[in-house]
Amino acid sequence: MRPINYIVIHCTATQPDVTIESIKRYWKENLKWKNPGYHYMIKADGEIVNTLPIDQVSNGVAGWNSQIINISYIGGIDKSNHPKDTRTREQKKSIVKLLRELKSKFPKARIQGHRDFPNVYKACPSFDAKKEYAGLS
Repeated sequence: MRPINYIVIHCTATQPDVTIESIKRYWKENLKWKNPGYHYMIKADGEIVNTLPIDQVSNGVAGWNSQIINISYIGGIDKSNHPKDTRTREQKKSIVKLLRELKSKFPKARIQGHRDFPNVYKACPSFDAKKEYAGLS
């Protein structure tokens, strides 16, 4: 198993009703990625979908991916495509459940948002993940 130093929270920067299949297609066809952007994606109803085994490297944070597990909720923008925390109650519960599970396996891993990395100029995940999940770290 590769070393995991971070568990990173993302948003897909899409409307909440976008399908995982369409996001995967975008990664493959438009971005030409071989692997998904995230290990886990959380649907609006709270369903957790594992899109890549955690022993493999995903494409969540350029330059850091070898030491990260990437989690994303579907959503993160408003109707005008501006950053907004659109997490449903179910997504919030599922993220906490998944973070607890991953922290039990990787207790030293730090939980933070994509935006919390150096030289990242994005709002992702559209809320302060470091602050919200500080009690889990």
